[in-house]
Amino acid sequence: MYQLLALDLDGTSLKSDFTISPVLVDTVRVLSRSIPVLIVTGRHHTAAGPYYQALGLTTPAICCNGTYVYDYQNRAVLQHNAIEKSQAVAFLQLAQARNLNVVVYLKDAMLYSSQRPVMHVARLAEWAEGFSGEVKPIIRQVDDFSPEVEGAECIWKFVVEGDDVDEFAALPFIQQHFTGEKSWSNRIDFASIGNTKGAALAQLIKHKGISPEQVVAVGDHHNDISMLEMVGMGVAMANADENLKRHANMITRTTNDNDHTLAELLQTVFPEHLKSTHPLGDQR
Repeated sequence: MYQLLALDLDGTSLKSDFTISPVLVDTVRVLSRSIPVLIVTGRHHTAAGPYYQALGLTTPAICCNGTYVYDYQNRAVLQHNAIEKSQAVAFLQLAQARNLNVVVYLKDAMLYSSQRPVMHVARLAEWAEGFSGEVKPIIRQVDDFSPEVEGAECIWKFVVEGDDVDEFAALPFIQQHFTGEKSWSNRIDFASIGNTKGAALAQLIKHKGISPEQVVAVGDHHNDISMLEMVGMGVAMANADENLKRHANMITRTTNDNDHTLAELLQTVFPEHLKSTHPLGDQR
């Protein structure tokens, strides 16, 4: 019997417009009364927060591809492996020298350039304007990353985008100090060496006394491979990267844009915990 669910956000729990299905919200809320449900995401905790709140979770979240574990209840980082300051400064200089677009994930904010904006982050910033108060994600445009990085308390992750991003990832310095995982065809997320979703999830479930065979993990892209490989049931979305699908035990019938996709899956995998939920109806 499975004892824990690990859910990716973008491309998995979220639809393409950054919304989350009310059917999935209801299903996860019921499931989380019986077993731990974890968000395991490439997102910064500030950009995952609205979904954490919507799902009514009390578990910590694994953020930035395993770089840190965040406790939303106490607004605290429980553990982390942040990028060393000197390595972050050198990384930024290398990326800028190659005219690559950069996003910087600091302790409490995401930063993107006002001169060379990365479009998916610009979309996130626009999405964030729909929130207010403490739940509003902190996504800022800056003219110069250097003073922000040099003065930062923690640097969680860089996202680098451009036509030459694969060549950048192959540089000896990058290979030595960073783990890079593709999040799009010309975009790579770089965290401190060894940080992956799978490694962070393995450490967290060990503390909970749960074996990998008792875990279900669901994802859609390269950065989810490590966690699908180490769990008992690895699920790929129908819209997932083809490479990820090769590492999955199961593939969903429909994509993340179908309101019922994950709710149907969870009903199938966790019937003993969801037998009291309402039928999903005829819409597919």
